Amino acid sequence: MSESLHTLAGEAGDEDPLRALRAIADLKRETERTEAALVRRARTLGCGWQMIATALGVSRQAVHKKYGRR
Repeated sequence: MSESLHTLAGEAGDEDPLRALRAIADLKRETERTEAALVRRARTLGCGWQMIATALGVSRQAVHKKYGRR
């Protein structure tokens, strides 16, 4: 886990619900960026859409729709 994801995950458990919600929102954005980068890396290394979909726990069509045209 990247340092920023680790830090945000810790902040998501903050006692202050508003701080925790901000951390959750930031965590979602950072997770999306990280996922996109890893999908690009997997494709560059020759992984097929089905392999990526299986790793993400989604259908091949879903992952291709989300990342196929980038």
